[in-house]
Amino acid sequence: MKYIAYTPMSIPSKLLILVGTMTNTAEYVAQAIEMDCMDLVPVIEVRMMDGLDISVFEEDALYVICSSTYGAGDVPDNARHLYESLSSQPKYLGQVRYGVIALGDSVYPQTFCNGGLRFDERLTDLGAVRIGEVFRHDASAGTEPEVVCTAWAREWLALALATTA
Repeated sequence: MKYIAYTPMSIPSKLLILVGTMTNTAEYVAQAIEMDCMDLVPVIEVRMMDGLDISVFEEDALYVICSSTYGAGDVPDNARHLYESLSSQPKYLGQVRYGVIALGDSVYPQTFCNGGLRFDERLTDLGAVRIGEVFRHDASAGTEPEVVCTAWAREWLALALATTA
């Protein structure tokens, strides 16, 4: 039987929102969260996934993956390098606490929100711990993604901060 030493998590002072997008919707969502949630965490940084790799998860932060879905259920072009590095440079990410905002359109039921869901699956495989459920926004629902995703982010941040305290 293996025993794992419990080390309490420190409360991260930073929220890092990693953005995968083709049409900028995910970027607008991340910026809305940044503006609306500044009272909950000292530092919020929105970072486009362009050129990032698995090393981005070495920072002391809470993470939100905010990703649209592109093509046949793929991650957006700007997120591809980061996503692929999770397989080509795998390492244990047990220190990572994250949430996912998956953007999609239910008129494509087989691939609905797959961009964000792919990140979630791979991060979980590497030992990262998702806080809460994946938030799925449906472009066909007639809701403003910035509004509903920001409401989710406020609730998620409260949960995330409570579980890392």
